Formats: sequence, structure tokens, C-alpha cells
Amino acid sequence: MCEKLSGESLLNLLKKKKMKATPQRLAMLKVIAKAGHICVDDIYLKIKNDFPSLSLATVYKNVNSMKEAEILYEIHTQDSKSMFEIKKQAHAHFVCQVCGNVEDREINEDDFRKYGKFNQIDVYIYGICEKCSKEQI
Repeated sequence: MCEKLSGESLLNLLKKKKMKATPQRLAMLKVIAKAGHICVDDIYLKIKNDFPSLSLATVYKNVNSMKEAEILYEIHTQDSKSMFEIKKQAHAHFVCQVCGNVEDREINEDDFRKYGKFNQIDVYIYGICEKCSKEQI
């Protein structure tokens, strides 16, 4: 389900949403696209060496701006740190309660249409991932 986005498609995504395509925003989107799901602190750690004057507050501000523009989607986890992903088709999030890893799971939007019109689908599945399950045996 992971969509590989090129630098050009990330640039077009910002332009489509009428957002300035700064080098910092593009770097943030590349990190998010590569990670799939990532918290703001980790985005900052991955790009701070390329942008020495960049602050954590600026990363938070940009991530929130891209969330408001519906470029990014916020994933609420059981710990206090939200994770972010590039917005894509509806899907569920499997959140491991041991390691905190978040994985995408496909869902069929048609299954939800019988309940009426909807604007957004948020499905969270909490459990223990395959890796952690094997380690517990």
C-alpha cells in the first residue's frame, strides 16, 4: 500500500494545494514518504543537518500547515506522539502496542457506504505486530 512518491510528485502536491515548495518542506515530505509514518521529532532529526538554521518549532509549524492543507494525515497513537503520513486513499492503521510501529492495512471504502455518506474514514487496530508476537514466544 506504500506509494512511492518522487521529488517531482511531492513538488506537484505542494503546488496543487497552493503551498510554497520550499527546500525544507520538500525535504520533510521526502522523509515522510520514505518512512511511511513518522513523528515530528524524527522528521527534524533526519533533516536538521541539511538545514542547520531549521528549528524544531519550524518543523512543527510546517507539518501542521501541511496537515491543514490536507497533504498530511495525523495518526493518533496510544503514546503522546502523533505520527504523520502523506494523505492517500482510505486505509486502516495497525498500531503495535508493544513497539509502537504503525502499519497500513487495506480496507474497502464500499463496506462503509451502507452506513450513509461519509467524509473521512478513521480505522485504528491496536494489537501486537507479527515481529513482537514472534519475540514473545
